[in-house]
Amino acid sequence: MRVIVHGVGAIGGTVAAGLHRAGVEVVGIARGGMLAAMRERGLRLRAPGLDVTVPVPVVAHPSEIAWRADDAVLLCMKGQDTAAALEDLRAAGLADQPIFCAQNGVANERAALRIFPNVHGVTVMMPAVYLVPGEVAVFTEPKLGIFDIGRFPGGVDDDDRRMAAALEAGGVAAVLREDVMASKRGKLLLNLNNVLKAALGPDADTGDLGRAARAEAEAVYRAAGLSWDDPNRRDPARDALIRPVDDLPGVPRAGGSTVQSLLRGADRVETDYLNGEIALLGRLHGVPVPVNAALARIGARLAREGRKPGSTTLAALTEAVAAGG
Repeated sequence: MRVIVHGVGAIGGTVAAGLHRAGVEVVGIARGGMLAAMRERGLRLRAPGLDVTVPVPVVAHPSEIAWRADDAVLLCMKGQDTAAALEDLRAAGLADQPIFCAQNGVANERAALRIFPNVHGVTVMMPAVYLVPGEVAVFTEPKLGIFDIGRFPGGVDDDDRRMAAALEAGGVAAVLREDVMASKRGKLLLNLNNVLKAALGPDADTGDLGRAARAEAEAVYRAAGLSWDDPNRRDPARDALIRPVDDLPGVPRAGGSTVQSLLRGADRVETDYLNGEIALLGRLHGVPVPVNAALARIGARLAREGRKPGSTTLAALTEAVAAGG
């Protein structure tokens, strides 16, 4: 299996570097500063007890790849960039090769299945950061993260097993799941706080807003007949695989993916595919979702206005949510 990591950011960069170190054939698809830095000096990965720079092959576009039957694509871009990425893959000649959606939210798999027949979900638990082009870091040990993997909409097949084996070799724990989307829906409950942390600051208390956003999501899941994993359930075996570390020398602990997007000056964030997903499901199933709908609008405005993390207070944010965002 050759792994094509499409979207070399915090998650994609960590996985690509880990795979390359393990001798797994890997190609990255990157853009902007990350692309230039990788071409010039390689990809630097830092983790507890680890600081390496590896020459991961990288291209700017899927059309630059000579596609093979044994390729597997790992989508690691944000949800707002998925549609364009899928169209680029189709135009480049991808056909039946497996696509693994290692992304937050639960909309990417359905979007991929509209175009490609072989789609898989991946729940990503990996506290990684990407703030400097060409450099990624992860704050766990002994594994770089844990990925739950399964075919979409359900089941486990040989492609899942091959990807799991590659990830394990690269230092990422991989768990095969017959219903991987239940795992992803559980992770989404956690990601509803991303926009709150971006607005208030990564260490801020989200107060009643965080609890209200989650309560709306669980009500929506019940109305839609969707199962979900409890993201707060403790599992000692899993916890032992990704023990958090407080700091890495020379690496700032920046916060979650939306915080990092604002720090890098991104003009779009993935809130529409997190809180916005709950807003969509609520509207489809007749469940009021005012908090998540407002937070989706607020996330878009934070990016559009170039706001930095921690630019507002809980009181001001609560007032904005009450006003509809």
